[in-house]
Order: sequence, then structure tokens, then C-alpha cells
Amino acid sequence: MRRGLSIAAAVTVVALTASACSGSDGDASGKPKDPKDISGTITYWDTSDAATEAPTYKALVKKFETKYPKIKVDYQNVPFTDIEQKFKSAAKSGKGAPDVVRTDVGLMAEYASLGYIAPLDGTPALQDTADYNAVPLNTAKYQGKTYGVPSVTDTLGLLYNKKLLKQAGIAKPPVTWDEFIADAKTIKRKTGAYGTYLNPDSYFLLPLLYSNGADLAEPSAKKITINNDAAVKALTVAKKINDEASMKVDYANAYQNMQAAFKNGKVAMLVQGPWSVGDDLTGPAFKDDKGNLGFAAVPAGAGGKAQAPTGGHNLAVYQGSSNMDASYLFTQFMTSTQNQIAIAEGTGTLPTRKSAYTSEVTADAKIAGFKPILEHTARARVALPQVGSLFTPLAQNYVKILQGDESVKGGLDATADEFKNLLPGYSIG
Repeated sequence: MRRGLSIAAAVTVVALTASACSGSDGDASGKPKDPKDISGTITYWDTSDAATEAPTYKALVKKFETKYPKIKVDYQNVPFTDIEQKFKSAAKSGKGAPDVVRTDVGLMAEYASLGYIAPLDGTPALQDTADYNAVPLNTAKYQGKTYGVPSVTDTLGLLYNKKLLKQAGIAKPPVTWDEFIADAKTIKRKTGAYGTYLNPDSYFLLPLLYSNGADLAEPSAKKITINNDAAVKALTVAKKINDEASMKVDYANAYQNMQAAFKNGKVAMLVQGPWSVGDDLTGPAFKDDKGNLGFAAVPAGAGGKAQAPTGGHNLAVYQGSSNMDASYLFTQFMTSTQNQIAIAEGTGTLPTRKSAYTSEVTADAKIAGFKPILEHTARARVALPQVGSLFTPLAQNYVKILQGDESVKGGLDATADEFKNLLPGYSIG
């Protein structure tokens, strides 16, 4: 993990900043440019699924070029798994980076800290901020500035099989983790199906951490908090879910087996995101009765609050773009209410603008189901440039805890020690 900018990288950042400043959003008199006078070519890197989502984005690019015929967009679909290293390499070298990039919200802090993306406050790219759901908007912020415009969003919720809960005599989904465990046991006893399948990925641990008042770290105090008392409490609950409420986890293929068990009716409840719903509805438990799939918020901790991480994608403008005006305009266009509606209807993803939740958009049961979850329980992840790297040691030690190879406290202490290597200047506790 990069501990700081090298001299060469720092020089690159200075050059990029100077280049960005040359592309203003006004003319020599200081008046805003007329969008119809803006011209040139920009490159857009899109990470949407090439088969199922990209056609919607390509159609919007064509509409943009029709509306602004003086601007040409070089659309490139880049696989999600490749985008991070490809963008960082191009941005660091100052060669080949796109003018606008669709980026995972978890990468915003890192890109901003390296000077690779431009702050957008006060630019045409970021307009009508009051119309954005506050949680997705917060994912674009770093050290008091906004570096992206929220395009699509998601969070984790509790998906459940309504028939299995009814068969077990459970009137509504659990609202606390204690209820979750108790309901899982009741479901197993009365229906034969398992109550849940615990996903051992560390991202899916976040609702348990958040709802018990824990987090990975506290940037304002430069403290690593993953092994504090609240985190120990959260992992103790996770271990109890694994031991008492979950179908046996196959760690080699946990996600695939979890999905198969749920959509086949062998598991009643999952902590999962909206991206899984299309797959869920292909299984025997839901294929012929889509209304059997229920949506609820993740459970809350004892005396705590139900909270889940915010995911999704923002549009960011490359700091070294040679055509900032066209980049701002394109970003504004792609994130407008009208086009967020088009994206939601075309891809089934959740909009970030409040005004985009029209009756047509919420006719999608998935979007309607996750809308209140997003509004009431989603929160941005800790805004650290290294946040993505923290999940790896956490996941490794989380699995050891679940398998009984480490105690809860021992596994979290080991995680904190590894965090210290990734977070220079941070102390533990």
C-alpha cells in the first residue's frame, strides 16, 4: 500500500492540478460558458455490465452527442475488476486517463488523496445537491470537498422468503440480531429450512459492526477501532449466528452456495444487496411467485441502530482532463433526473436523486423495496484512502474467528496489528 506520494507522483499531481485549472467553466469575463459553445472530445470509462447495463449507458451517450453536437464522447466499457489499477496507472503517468470515469464509491477517497480526480463543488457537474439522497452524496466527499457525482447506489438489506417465515409462524422479519438468531432457530425447527447463510466476506460484516457502534477506524482521532469493545461485541454476535443460526458455510464457494440455497428455498433469510435479486428470482422459491421475496432493513444491535454500508458508483472527472468544460457538462447530463430515471428503468439500479423515484421506477419491486432501506439505514464507509485494503486482513481473520481457529478478541487484535501497517500514524485503541 502506498504510504505517501513519491516525489515523481507529487510532481504529476501539481501538473495535473495546473492542467485542470486551465479548463474553466467560464469565459474571460468570468461569465459561465453557454453549454452550446463547448466543443471537443472527451473519453468516458464506463464500468457497467457490458451485456446487461452498457446498452443503456451507450444510448445516453448518443443522446448527449445529439444535444451537444460539438462534443464527441469516446465511450469505452472497462471491466469493473480492471478499472482501479488501469485508472490509477494512467492517472499517475498522466497518459491515457479518461476525462470522466465511473468509479466505485469505495475508491473515491483514495483517488482524491492522490490528486487524480477534481473537486466538483461549484462546477456545472454538481448541481441541485439538495435533490440527492444525502448518503450517496456523502460517498463522494473527502476532507470537506466533493469529488464525484452520485450516479447509482445500493446498500445491504435483509432479503427473506415470506412463505417460510409464515410457515414458521413469524409475522414480520426480525429487527434485532437477537430476534434474527431466534427466528432462524424457529424456522429450522418448524420448516426444516435453515434460517440463514452467513456470508463470511468482511463487507457483509459491516452491518453487524455498525449496528453495535463499531467501525474499522476513526480518522479524526487517527485511531484503529476494529478491536475495541464494540467490535468484539459485534464479532461475538457474528460467531453466534454462524454457530447457531446458519447453514454450514462452504468457505471455498460461500457466495455461490449462499445464493443457491436461498433461491432454492433451503434458506429463509439473507443479508444481501439489490444486485442479487435478479438471480434470486430465477430460483424455484421465487420464480413463479416473485411476491414471495421480502425486503427489510438489516437488524439492529442490542440498544443500537440498524445500519448498512452504501455502495454504488459515482462519476468523477480526471484532474488532468484537457477539456474540463465538456467533462463537467457530460457528468451533469448523465446524472440528471431524467437520465437517472432512464438508467433505473434500463438496468434496475437505484437512483441517487430523490426526484428520480417516479411511480414507473418504483414499479420495480426491488427498487421499491430497497428505497426505504437506503433512506433509513445506509451510511457511507469510513473515508480513508486505504479503506479498500483494510477489508483483506479483516476478511482473513474473520474467517479464522468463524472457524474457531482464533478467539474473537485474538482475531480482532491481529487485524488491528495489520491495520497499523496500512494506516501510518494511526494508533490502536
